[in-house]
Parts: sequence; C-alpha cells; structure tokens
Amino acid sequence: MKNPLRALILVLLLSSCGGSATTPPRDLDNACTILKQRPDYHRAFKATERKWNVPIHVQMATIHQESKFVGDARTPFRYVLGVIPMGRQSSAFGYSQALDATWDEYLVAERRRGARRDRIKDATDFMGWYMNTTRQRNGIALTDARNQYLAYHEGHTGYRNASYNKKPWLVGVAGKVEARAFMYQRQIAACRLR
Repeated sequence: MKNPLRALILVLLLSSCGGSATTPPRDLDNACTILKQRPDYHRAFKATERKWNVPIHVQMATIHQESKFVGDARTPFRYVLGVIPMGRQSSAFGYSQALDATWDEYLVAERRRGARRDRIKDATDFMGWYMNTTRQRNGIALTDARNQYLAYHEGHTGYRNASYNKKPWLVGVAGKVEARAFMYQRQIAACRLR
C-alpha cells in the first residue's frame, strides 16, 4: 500500500510543478514560438479568424498588450494612503482584459453563457466579436491593429469622441500594438505551422 501511495503523491507533486494554463508562453516576441508552444492558442486564433475575419497577428498583438498572454490577468489594486487596498482599478480580467459589463453584453449577444475570460478560445472569440462591432460602429478595418486597439481600450463611444487624443501615453501604446502586429504578421508568414 505504501508504494502506490508514494507513486500518487509523486505524480501529484510533479504535476503541480508544470506550468499552468494561465502562465504565458516563454518567448512573447516570437509568434512562431508562441503558436508552436501553445497549439490551443493557434486553434483559437484560427477559429476567430475564420468566424470574425480578425487576423491572427492583430489578435495576438492585442492580447500581448492586454495580458501578456496570462489567462487570469487582473488589473492592479488601488490603495488609499498607499497601504489600504480599495479594490482593483477595473473589472478587467483574463486574456482579453474584458470588463464585466462588456463581457456580459458579449455573453448575451452571442448566447455563450458558459464562456470564460480565462479560456483562450472564449477570449479570442470575444475579441473577434468586439472588433467586428468596432468595424460596424466606427468603420475601423479589422486589419488596423492601432485603431482597433484604441477603440478596444476607450470603448466605441470613447473612440468616436477621440478621447484617446487626451492620452498621449495611450496613443504611444497603440503604436506599439501596431508595430507588434506587423512583427507577428511577418513571423507567422515565415513559420511552419500545421
């Protein structure tokens, strides 16, 4: 009886040492490495590209900016007097950093009650839905990573009102998202994926 028990404990111990589904891939600057290391990501990105026509590189660059591919990412806590936690900065959660209200809107619109923000296939589907809504409401091409990101961050109305113009730091971040999307696009074109 001791040997099977020891074996079970050893298996449980070893399995707890592996990376969880919420840990990011190793090399976030290499799209090929990400997609090869995480085939479930590749399947999710492809499914969203087929369903919503949002290119893989645009999805990947947005997720990189929002969560660095951490499935259970949350915004930092706010503090009063520098020490008393007063809750998180927002309700953003998961790969896509979708806010509670926007996520709920998506769940109703797409009839996806079981969808979860910390599941890559649900997060990418949400992004496809949101970016298509952005295209419909604001006329932003699905290939335009920069402006799609600005609308993703500011919301559809915020983008329409150009609220990002009062946030030079955000315009800079959107430029980085665009540059990363171009980098990922070039890398994906050159890598051998199944």
